[in-house]
Amino acid sequence: MAVKVLGLGNALVDALIQIDNDEVLDAHNLPKGSMQLVDWETSEKIINDTKHFEKSQASGGSAANTIHGLAKLGVTTGFIGKIGNDEIGDFFKADLLDARVEPLLKYSDNKSGIAVALVSPDSERTFATYLGAAVEISSSDLKLEDFMGYNYFHIEGYLVQNYDLIETAVQLAKNAGCKVSIDMASFNVVEDNLEFLTRIVKDYVDIVFANEEEAKAFTGKEPRESLDIIAEMCEIAVVKIGKKGSLIKSEGEVYSVGVIEANSIDTTGAGDLYAAGFIYGLIRGFGLERCAEIGSITAGNIIEVIGAKMDSDRWDGIYKSIGL
Repeated sequence: MAVKVLGLGNALVDALIQIDNDEVLDAHNLPKGSMQLVDWETSEKIINDTKHFEKSQASGGSAANTIHGLAKLGVTTGFIGKIGNDEIGDFFKADLLDARVEPLLKYSDNKSGIAVALVSPDSERTFATYLGAAVEISSSDLKLEDFMGYNYFHIEGYLVQNYDLIETAVQLAKNAGCKVSIDMASFNVVEDNLEFLTRIVKDYVDIVFANEEEAKAFTGKEPRESLDIIAEMCEIAVVKIGKKGSLIKSEGEVYSVGVIEANSIDTTGAGDLYAAGFIYGLIRGFGLERCAEIGSITAGNIIEVIGAKMDSDRWDGIYKSIGL
């Protein structure tokens, strides 16, 4: 039977706009390199003011990026998120279908979420994000049948503020027999929801992905000590340490795996694609060191392109690298 992975996350469309200077950022009070939440009117105005710049669009959101990556690696996948009945929502759904991801989407009367990413000439990205329908997903949207038949359930940390949603989701996943993985996604979200997140990880989560800032926010310690603390709470702990690679611990065994050589243009999606490569390795029954190596290959490739999606030529290169 094919192993299947289900994701739950913010259903966002990324609008990537390559600006030629930072005046646009100043005009809209957007601190360079930051992620600002904006209302629909502000989002529309920014898109309007930058329509003469080069622009591309792709479905985004942390968990959706991971699920998309897994689908590209040939894994059977599904995704739960909430969209509006509009052009942006239609685009998000079409992008999932195009990647052969089963869209288990819920609908809202509000507009779909869009993350406008303004990419400066030095490749720094500044986000103006309108969450819209994406954040309206609630526990009442989830049904046990959504989870049935899936073996892994992957959630993004950005949803952790919605306690009822997360708790219901992980309970349903466990009832359906899934292993649960979480990508901590943002150190400030970890800090703000520490007590709840700690309980959820201890009670329900099998695999934790965290970068060093998130691991420090979660444990108060540096990467190596963080790894030990997280590994006490779950089956597999992964702490990513940037250019130094990643540390993995499971059943008392510790592995350290480096990165591949890459020309970093844009780090968006690096963590998401690392998780995709790692989970793919687990599905294939590889050892944890090999899982991390595949994660490094997928992450190393995504940082060489703008945005969190790669073209078929690059995927062909990844398939060769991992022996697919």
